[in-house]
Amino acid sequence: MIVESRVDPATGGPAASATVVITQHVTAGREDEYQPWQQRTIEAARRFDGFENAEMCPPDTGGERVVVFRFTTVDQLTAWMQSDVRRRLLDEGAGLFDAPPGIEVLVGEPPDRDVVTAVVSHDVLPGREQAFARWQDRMSQAQERFPGYLGSELFPPVPGVQEHWVVLLRYDTAAHLTAWLESDVRARLLREADRFLRQPFDLHTIRSPFSGWFGFGGAPAAVPSWKQAMAVLLALFPTVTLLYYVGAPLLRALQVTGAFAIFVSNVLSSVILTWLLMPLVNRALAFWLLPHGPHRVRTDVVGAAVVVACYAVLITVFTALFG
Repeated sequence: MIVESRVDPATGGPAASATVVITQHVTAGREDEYQPWQQRTIEAARRFDGFENAEMCPPDTGGERVVVFRFTTVDQLTAWMQSDVRRRLLDEGAGLFDAPPGIEVLVGEPPDRDVVTAVVSHDVLPGREQAFARWQDRMSQAQERFPGYLGSELFPPVPGVQEHWVVLLRYDTAAHLTAWLESDVRARLLREADRFLRQPFDLHTIRSPFSGWFGFGGAPAAVPSWKQAMAVLLALFPTVTLLYYVGAPLLRALQVTGAFAIFVSNVLSSVILTWLLMPLVNRALAFWLLPHGPHRVRTDVVGAAVVVACYAVLITVFTALFG
């Protein structure tokens, strides 16, 4: 676990949120059990003070699963990580994994845009730390010349807590990150690292896409199912209604009928929902979908009331327009 504290000079408190990256290798044959267990873990974390968001990343080619939690402060993250609730969940899921998890806690400002992040752990030989730091500087200078590079951070080990050095690389797209990871420049620099690394580095890629219907800086899995259903209905109802009363007559006028007409309507509704209405709903209801602060129950009630009121307005408007 890596902890680096930063202080806000204005408040004297922590300047940025704390993120934990947990890497787990699921036992063969237990993959179907992992996701519901991890979702229960996320729901449990949600009830702790300071929880901001969480994400279950898709498995990589080696079968490793990465889950990311973000809390407002290191203390709040630590309270969750060391809680009896999490300990019980770990006991329940013990048989799901065939190796101890990899855990890195990173404290810093979350990226202000959609990015792809690589987390690289280095096991540096004792006494070779300065050589490693100089090598890492050269690595960073080389990265800066590659398209899409947004920055990197180096987190040193904490004695008695975390012995590895961790580097975060941020790129604007997965393609640009892959271009750097597979480049001859990087390969040449890695060949020099044998002099100060105890073992090969450990790399994990964390994608933070906004392509899903619930994308909040990489936290699609943290939105409760009942809120997802209400939000989707808020976008789906006007979409289906307009396609039925406006789109269907237009398709008939164009002599598009039968199964093909239904297919075209489904395509249109998917496009409208994914790229138009759901992003608008996400932005408008972000305060409710992923609430922050101590008054989450009140926020849940107020947000649900707002959505129900929107339902009523839409029904009234469409009744007046179409009968």
